[in-house]
Parts: sequence; structure tokens; C-alpha cells
Amino acid sequence: MWKKSFLMFLFSLSVQKAALDCERMRKTNEFPSPNLNSQTDAVMRGQNVSLSCFNQNKSLRITYFLFRGEKCLSIQNGPMTFNLTISEARDLGPYKCKAQVSNCSKYSREFNFTFVDPVTAPVLNISVVQTKTDRHIMLRCISFNGSLPINYTFFEKNMAISPVISKNVREPAEFNLTKNNTGEGKEYRCEAKNRLPDHAKYSQLITIPSTGGESCPFCLQLLLLGFLLLVLIVIILILAFWMLPKYKARKAMKDNAPRVYGNTPMEDGIYTNICKNQAGTEYSQEIHYATPMFQEVAPRDQETCNDCKTGYVYSELIF
Repeated sequence: MWKKSFLMFLFSLSVQKAALDCERMRKTNEFPSPNLNSQTDAVMRGQNVSLSCFNQNKSLRITYFLFRGEKCLSIQNGPMTFNLTISEARDLGPYKCKAQVSNCSKYSREFNFTFVDPVTAPVLNISVVQTKTDRHIMLRCISFNGSLPINYTFFEKNMAISPVISKNVREPAEFNLTKNNTGEGKEYRCEAKNRLPDHAKYSQLITIPSTGGESCPFCLQLLLLGFLLLVLIVIILILAFWMLPKYKARKAMKDNAPRVYGNTPMEDGIYTNICKNQAGTEYSQEIHYATPMFQEVAPRDQETCNDCKTGYVYSELIF
């Protein structure tokens, strides 16, 4: 009986000693709360991440417990590194870590992950207002996909020329600068990134050509306009010289076309009349050419003549 009482006394002493030790560690901050963290709290779906739980006091023998909600995921002696895959909403957390020494335990702060969509390559637009001595350049950059906020930075070649411009709405970031006309051509691009680490995207390079200090800002436009006018004039002249002869020839054919009297022309041609005298010798006279049109007419009484022969059909000859 006394042995049992003695064991109970020893157990109560050990419990009291442990309680005194735990109280002492709390007062002296010998046993601080553990830290639970990850490299990032912004993740994509299906991303593998690591959670680390540790205590600043390395001399204590500490047992670590990792919880998601009320569920214990892992137990480990010494500092813990827990690997997991974030696939669903429940995998986002909350997570917390418990560090235990004997019967003294402390919890870390809760840790949560957040789903973030990566940005796509941004689009860079450049507007240039040219004056006699300077060029006023407006750079506009926007990424049409990716979780907000998105941070934009403008570059000239590989050197940043703007501060980080953060946008919480889907609108382009703008940056203005002024360059003199005597400078050489420059290459510009922009960078877009959000909370996802190592997922920054860059736009394509856009080059603004150099211009001389004495250049005329509107000379190119004027030369182009003059060239177009010259081409138009040449085309009009070619069409005029090509169509005019055809028009004249067609008009001449129309004017020379025979006029039709009646419905059934029979025959036309060019006729000459050469007269002979009674001796049979020809004599010259003025010859007139005409294009006759023949048309059948109703028979009528033939005029009497001495040398008329029967069997002839007479037609009217129209000049």
C-alpha cells in the first residue's frame, strides 16, 4: 500500500515539476511560439508547395504537429517541412503548427494559400507626338489575363525607366517621356507580373527610329501624298489617251453608217458611171461616189423609152 502511495507521490512531483518548467519557459520566453511559413502564399491550381514549422530555440527537443483545420496531417520530431499539392479550395487552408515540449505546447499563427491566375504577355502601344526639336512619347501597357493587382514596369532596352505601376483594375498602365530628335532610335518593352513569383511576362520589343535635328516632322506624309497624286494623274492621262482614239473611231463609224429607209435593205455598194459617146471612145468626167440603199417598191407604170426591154425589175435608188 505504501508503495502505491509513494509512486503517486513521485508522479505528482513530476507533474508539478513539468508544470513549473512550462510556466518558467513561458515567463522567460524560453519556449516561444513556432513559426509556420512558405515561400509564397499565392499559388496556381495543382502547384506543389512546402510548409515549414520551426522554433527559434534549437536546444529544446520539440515535437511538431501540422494541422489543416482540425485535422492533423503530420507529426515529426525536430523542425518540420511538409510538402503538399494545392488542387482544391480545401487545400488552401487554414494551416497551423503545434510545438510541444513535455506537456507544454504552443501553436503558430494560421497560414492560408490563395489561388492566383498567372498573367499573360502584355501588349505595348506607343504614341509619338513630334515637334521640331522633341518627341513626346506615351507608353501604354496592359495584360488582358491574370489575377489583379498587376504591376507594370517600362524598359528602354534592358534598363527600367519607370517606377512600378500597380493596377487593381483591368486598364493599361501609362508612362510619358520626352526625347530630343537628335537621339538614336530606342527599343521599348514592358513587364507585367502579379503575386505569383517567377511568372513575370514581357511584351514584344518596339523600336522608335531615330530622326535628325533638322528633320521635318511632316515631310514623309507630304511626300506620300504627292506621290499618290502623281500616280493618279498618270492613270487619268493613260486612260484618256487610250480611250480617245477609240471614241473617235466609234463616232466616225456611227456617222458613216448608212441610214435605213424601210425594213428590207437589199444591197449596197459603191458605183461609178462612165459615159461613152457614140464613137465608142471614153471621156472623163467628175465621178461621185455614194453608198446606195435599195428597197423594193410596189410596181408602177414604167416610163416609155425606146430601148426598154421587158423582164426588168426596178428599185428605188436612195442617196
